[in-house]
Amino acid sequence: MGKINVTKDCNGIKGLTVIEPAVYGDERGYFMETYNFNDFKEAGIDCEFVQDNQSASKRGVLRGLHFQINYPQDKLVRVVNGEVFDVAVDLRPGSETFGKWFGVRLSAENKKQFFVPKNFAHGFLVLSEYAEFCYKVTDFYHPNDEGGLMWNDPAIGVEWPMDGMTEQDLLLSEKDKVHPSFQEYLKARGLAQ
Repeated sequence: MGKINVTKDCNGIKGLTVIEPAVYGDERGYFMETYNFNDFKEAGIDCEFVQDNQSASKRGVLRGLHFQINYPQDKLVRVVNGEVFDVAVDLRPGSETFGKWFGVRLSAENKKQFFVPKNFAHGFLVLSEYAEFCYKVTDFYHPNDEGGLMWNDPAIGVEWPMDGMTEQDLLLSEKDKVHPSFQEYLKARGLAQ
């Protein structure tokens, strides 16, 4: 392997992986491989990515927590400009860590990548003035297949780093403002206790 440094099962959640690529730099700039199938396969990530996506957002934008209902996707996410706090919540039925979350700062500076397996809710908060977010996925976009969870549900308890912002500073889409709670999600799927 050698070209990437891998931290597996982040926060004890099986499958969540932070990847740090080898970066080769000098006075001209730097070079790195952002994806190499052989290196990722050796690290246990041997899925087939079929689509690349990119978004741009300003400070305070919070996107999430999103998941796919019928066509779940593995995601490999990274930031090419700015910084975000990226979060994944385990929604795999039967998982020992069901409902548990993990977050990591991704930035153009640290060049970390985050692998989020299928059946996780995912979201991020932009911490820099502007950020460009890139991600590979293992299934194509399917309209009307997106679900979501309330970003600040205390039952999940994501600790979003506000970095000087208040909740009033956050910018959410109209859809993200009305996602159900975790308890409502469980009830709708017959998983409530």
